[in-house]
Amino acid sequence: MRLYDRAHQRLYINADERRRFLRATLKRPLKVRCFCLILLYTGCRISEALVLTAEDIQPATRVITFRTLKRRNPHKYREVPVPPSLVELFARGFDLEQSVAKCPLWQNDGQPLNRSTAYRWVKSVMAEAKISGAQACPKGLRHGYGIHAIRSGVQLNMLQKWMGHASMSTTAIYANAIGAEELAIADRMWAD
Repeated sequence: MRLYDRAHQRLYINADERRRFLRATLKRPLKVRCFCLILLYTGCRISEALVLTAEDIQPATRVITFRTLKRRNPHKYREVPVPPSLVELFARGFDLEQSVAKCPLWQNDGQPLNRSTAYRWVKSVMAEAKISGAQACPKGLRHGYGIHAIRSGVQLNMLQKWMGHASMSTTAIYANAIGAEELAIADRMWAD
């Protein structure tokens, strides 16, 4: 895993792009907004978001349970805490009490939403937010979540758990940010 491509382009959204993406979601239908924000606020993979069901959203504890699809064990789950605003948004966008527990939240004509449509949703919000380049994709949101967590002081072991990484060395890549992100991490050290 890398934070920069071979042409030295950033593969994660930065703090300014994160704010612009968040503002751009406000112009989208509620379910599209929920989908985009679940990627932004949890760092989940697009495939993990697509299989979320009502029972995976735990409003009382502000936790979302993801089945980690990348690992071979189909019964590997992780719980990721989310901000109250996201829980409130889900309560408005979905009837979590009445939803069929095992059905995916995002559907199109009674069928699970396909990956291509979800990808287009994210790309359209990125375009609205004027985010372009290698980072303007769902993976850019995932990497941006990792960088944002490190900048915010989240410990690597917690971030590893929340992102569903099998290895700490994978998670540690987020601590290798450079430029403005590196300076923000260093500024935390001198805050006292």
